[in-house]
Amino acid sequence: MNNTGTQKAITRLLLHLHPKKIDVQAIKYTRTFGLGGIAALLFVLLFITGLLLRFVYVPSEKEAYNSIVYLQNDVLFGQLLRNMHYWCGMMLVIVSFLHVIRVFYSQSIYFERRKNWLYGLLIMFLVIMSNFTGYLLPWDQLSFWAVTIMTNMLSYIPIIGDGLASLVRGGSEVNEGTLLRFYHFHTGLLPILMVFIMSIHFWLVRKTKGVTVADPSKKEMVNTNPELIYKEIVVALSLILLLILFSMAVDGPLLGKANPLESPNPSKAPWYFMGFQELLLHMHPGFGIFIVPVLVTVFLIYIPYFKNIEVNVGTWFNSKSGKQVVLWSTIYAIIFTFALVIGTEYIFKFQAWLPDIPVLITTGLFPLIIYIVPTYGFIYLVKNKLQANRVELIMGLVTILLTAYLVMTAIGSLMRGEGMHLFV
Repeated sequence: MNNTGTQKAITRLLLHLHPKKIDVQAIKYTRTFGLGGIAALLFVLLFITGLLLRFVYVPSEKEAYNSIVYLQNDVLFGQLLRNMHYWCGMMLVIVSFLHVIRVFYSQSIYFERRKNWLYGLLIMFLVIMSNFTGYLLPWDQLSFWAVTIMTNMLSYIPIIGDGLASLVRGGSEVNEGTLLRFYHFHTGLLPILMVFIMSIHFWLVRKTKGVTVADPSKKEMVNTNPELIYKEIVVALSLILLLILFSMAVDGPLLGKANPLESPNPSKAPWYFMGFQELLLHMHPGFGIFIVPVLVTVFLIYIPYFKNIEVNVGTWFNSKSGKQVVLWSTIYAIIFTFALVIGTEYIFKFQAWLPDIPVLITTGLFPLIIYIVPTYGFIYLVKNKLQANRVELIMGLVTILLTAYLVMTAIGSLMRGEGMHLFV
């Protein structure tokens, strides 16, 4: 094939991903920060590095850890390969989260885009599950006990919890059966599902005429190639270079071989689940693992379907008032969540104060009410003081939920030592 033919083939391929012309507002880096493209590139890098790792990795209780050690010590560039795969996985979780946040705060989830919001949430879930199933594969103390903690948390789900935990583990405890299940999910089923859902996600973006812009009336169309394509190439090459340099400087963690008889102190869940582990220290497991996550999930799914809302699609935070709502909601969530963690750690011991009341109420309902009532008062105050509309109040609630989880993640990850006691 000559150069002209090659160029035409590449152009046709790119047109499947992008339109021939694109609004100049949509290709400003501050519009999307390239988060969707970065996430897609990270997925490709994970696929390539994961495929290479399969040539060395042995998914068995006896050989899994040894194969990782062999990879790092005896295979040419083996340590770099594992580091790349590990840090790409961590970064994909962060970038996917930021992408969801970007779409939400730019109000790109309403009307014809609501279906894509649901697919985006599903992709976020699949990214976390893919990372979690891969977390166990090194079969070291860190991964073994982190997965043990998380699968034990599943047993707190009412009625189906014990059966679900056994199904995930393949038995009553984390063992070789769990390793094999996680390996096949991580290297087989989840990547296939992600490719399928991501394809639908990209198609829906094209169907809704691409990225939302702040002022659709000011259209200035430019050629996608080279105006957008060159920018994507520069970002992709820069990201790959940074990942290689970082992977050369920082190794992925690897402790001693998994020992079911010796638990680390403290034993912590993977960092992206630390918010749940922290929540369980202050709330009844039935609430922390089931009721609260279900309520939050239903709320996030329902957001695009709220009626009687004033939306400026493509406008960050909807308005100047919306920016203030998000700012004050962030400050409120940081202060109140941290104060409540300290309070329930040392002061609000309802179970001790009210021993005759069922534990489901003293450690479940009461802590939930303590957070909901002041938060409702705060939202009511914001509505009156800032004259916020319904969309902006929804943004405020989502901001509080996300910030609260991030605060609990930070506390659980950085401020808890032996016995999961606070440093403060």
